[in-house]
Amino acid sequence: MKSEIIRRFDELAPERDAWKEKNRYYYEDRERYMRFLVPEGAEVLELGCGTGDLLHALRPSRGVGVDFSGAMLRKAGEKHPELEYVEADIEELRGVEGTFDFLILDDVIGHLQDIQTALRGLRAFCRPDTRIIVTYYNFLWEPVLKLGERIGWKMPQEHQNWLATEDIANLLRLEQYEVVKTESRLLLPKRIPWLSDWINRFIGPLPGLRKLSLCRYVVARPLGLRERKAYSTTILVPARNEAGNVEDAVRRIPEFGGHQEIIFVEGGSTDNTQQEIQRVIDAYPQKDIKMVVQAGKGKGDAVRTGFARAAGDILMILDGDLTMPPEDLPKFYEAVAGDLGEFINGCRLVYPMEKEAMRFLNLLGNKFFSMMFTWILNQRFKDTLCGTKVLLRKDYEKIQANRSYFGEFDPFGDFDLIFGAVKQNLKVVEVPIRYRERTYGSTNISRFRHGWLLLKMTLFAYRKMKSSRFAQ
Repeated sequence: MKSEIIRRFDELAPERDAWKEKNRYYYEDRERYMRFLVPEGAEVLELGCGTGDLLHALRPSRGVGVDFSGAMLRKAGEKHPELEYVEADIEELRGVEGTFDFLILDDVIGHLQDIQTALRGLRAFCRPDTRIIVTYYNFLWEPVLKLGERIGWKMPQEHQNWLATEDIANLLRLEQYEVVKTESRLLLPKRIPWLSDWINRFIGPLPGLRKLSLCRYVVARPLGLRERKAYSTTILVPARNEAGNVEDAVRRIPEFGGHQEIIFVEGGSTDNTQQEIQRVIDAYPQKDIKMVVQAGKGKGDAVRTGFARAAGDILMILDGDLTMPPEDLPKFYEAVAGDLGEFINGCRLVYPMEKEAMRFLNLLGNKFFSMMFTWILNQRFKDTLCGTKVLLRKDYEKIQANRSYFGEFDPFGDFDLIFGAVKQNLKVVEVPIRYRERTYGSTNISRFRHGWLLLKMTLFAYRKMKSSRFAQ
């Protein structure tokens, strides 16, 4: 059976480019979205690379293509000689050395006889932050694709497996991978001038309809590879007009993990916040407390300013109003240190709140934006605006290095991190907290002005992360 599949792909190798040209619209969208998922300069191993076009399009610092068709690999070597190639069976993979940032199985699992065995073998090429990307056709399209093969619109292939996304997720789970996110794209995979782009940008992504799209993407991460240790932590406290909360923050932060660093970022206060921070630094010499005075304005600038000075392995944000109890920070630490997630977001909308903790219109706004961002970002966000967010410093540095994709658009700081974390394929986990009333000062949030900003950010996120023309 397998020898027959290899023979068939060897026969198709000379025709491969012609078939791709016939379906250029499909392949252009696939490469565009894969470039969204895989940053330029990554180390990439593609399983079932064919003639190497996708691997070449990703511009890896090291690109290794594996295929069991020698004819396909010879053509790949002629077209893209800068890449490495290994002729091998994915289910018994030999000849590849090292670990990679990304392992890609692009339209491959349909040709495997034992998908689970193949996935098990791929763990040898994973690091804790490696991402597995599996792409496949929506099984609902099987009769359409078979018809396309019969009438000469699609390259003929003998698929052994037609799998739902849930089947792929289950196979990954059996081999100790965790799905980070999924996506569906291309409701209309053939180019019809103006119409195809319009449908795929505005109609195809809609809830319900996107389940009918042709292409399915699954991004997963390996579990059980991260070292368990006592991580050092930087706790960042943005503080504008929070003089009455400074000492309470220091006093109430529990001991957890390794070394703790507390950085107060003072943001142009009109009370004596700056003087109070200095007093507390002097009063607690046994603690590693620092103060940074931000040059810019807003919490977003405060977070970027403080994290630029941070030395901890884990970075945490604790809002200076202390409406998120500092005593809950160990829960966030354990979620990261235990590899339960990579971007830990606080959630205020699980437990009942104290009466004055959140105004009714703010609560409705949070629920609306939660639904919108969960749909757009393909990971669950019940509470986008909780100020407490936690991640590894090395993951923040990835977000920072790729910030140009979104720009410094966010005065809150929340969405800069959320969008960046999703763009970097980090696993998002939410930790429920009991949201408390503010005991000192008044809120810096204007519900209508900031609500309008949030609506604009929703549209911005849709354009940058959902639209086929802009996800590149």
